[in-house]
Amino acid sequence: MTTDTGARRSALAEPTDNPPGRWVAYLTLASIGLWAGFFGPIQVLLAQQAESIDEANKKLVLAVVLGLGAFVSVVCNPVFGAFSDRTTLRAGRRLPWVVGGAVGGALSLLLLAVADNVVVMALGWCGVQATLNAMLAAITATVPDQVPVGSRGKIGGILALAQTLGVVGGVGIASATGSIAAGYAVTAVVLLVLAVPYCLGSRDLPLAPDERPEPFDWGAFVRSFWVSPREHPDFAWAWITRFLVNLGNALGLLYLLYYLQDAIGMTSDEAEDSVFVLTATYALALMVTAVTFGIWSDRSGRRKVFVIWSGIVGAFASGLLAVAQTWPAAVVAAVVMGIGYGIYTSVDFALITQVLPGAADRGKDLGVINIANALPQVVAPGIAGVILVVVEAFGGLTETNGDAFSVGYCAVYASAFASAILGSVFVTRIRSVR
Repeated sequence: MTTDTGARRSALAEPTDNPPGRWVAYLTLASIGLWAGFFGPIQVLLAQQAESIDEANKKLVLAVVLGLGAFVSVVCNPVFGAFSDRTTLRAGRRLPWVVGGAVGGALSLLLLAVADNVVVMALGWCGVQATLNAMLAAITATVPDQVPVGSRGKIGGILALAQTLGVVGGVGIASATGSIAAGYAVTAVVLLVLAVPYCLGSRDLPLAPDERPEPFDWGAFVRSFWVSPREHPDFAWAWITRFLVNLGNALGLLYLLYYLQDAIGMTSDEAEDSVFVLTATYALALMVTAVTFGIWSDRSGRRKVFVIWSGIVGAFASGLLAVAQTWPAAVVAAVVMGIGYGIYTSVDFALITQVLPGAADRGKDLGVINIANALPQVVAPGIAGVILVVVEAFGGLTETNGDAFSVGYCAVYASAFASAILGSVFVTRIRSVR
């Protein structure tokens, strides 16, 4: 493995020159493999596996496994990001964690392929979350390491495309391979193959001797994860905004397979195929908007207005799923959500990089921000489960199989609507970014 650093500069300096196109391509490929590793299981394979292990309690099994994995993600992303900040290897700060994360993720996916009980399934998914979050933390931090502020909207849009292609690819693999085990195995191979180009041309910058951190101290390390809202209010508001938008997204996505079965009335096979169709539709809409609005944001120098409206558009999609429980409405909602989230992922990423407290802790601080991506996966299954249980306890219908209006799923998607709207409102509190 080699690094191409070009003109030598400090690893902690703000970049001023755009990275070459090949580096962007390598980063994109690695990101596609990474997100396929996350979302092939989340969207299809884990739900199928939960049903095959315990059909009567499939929702509970899925909620437990997803919740445990998301808890691991919440912890591991900032921790591995902080470790990458402190890495002093000649290969650079970020590259070792990309390599280790990809290899560990592939091995964990192979463990899931042979899981035949809830314990092994949970261990495998927690392994995937731990290792792929190490890779995610490093890839995320390399953008402010390598990309000037004025180009981060564009790069954020490209990474949004990569995430979407990874989601579509992961769901496509899960749907096309014909078995749960084969789906996991092929996803593991794709993850490794797509990570190789980046590992060979990462341009990662090692820390100079005078930039190396103080000797490691566990107390100081743990305390460093608290970023004071009083001292860094824009960082705090950005975190809250990201949490609320992603909570709304998670409330909708994590139960989508069951929504199609229980509320619209599809069979298990029809719902599996329909998840792929909706994901592809969502992806196409996202790809149309992500890079375009990222570039528009770069040229205008404005971030907040794009993030605000993206949340409102996404909220409308959740509201549509709540009140119009039909297949055509679900397709329209996928288009609308893709447009909104395409704008959001590109521009919000650029906004986040502009409110980081300091260059020395980029990996750790972005990891703290990424908790706002992972934590909703921990709480959303519980929130959705409680909503469904409460609705049923008061006599409301949930599993209607398309024969009646599902009050339970209406309540779930109404909660997603409210969360996205709140996220848009709180963006206005950020002061240091236009």
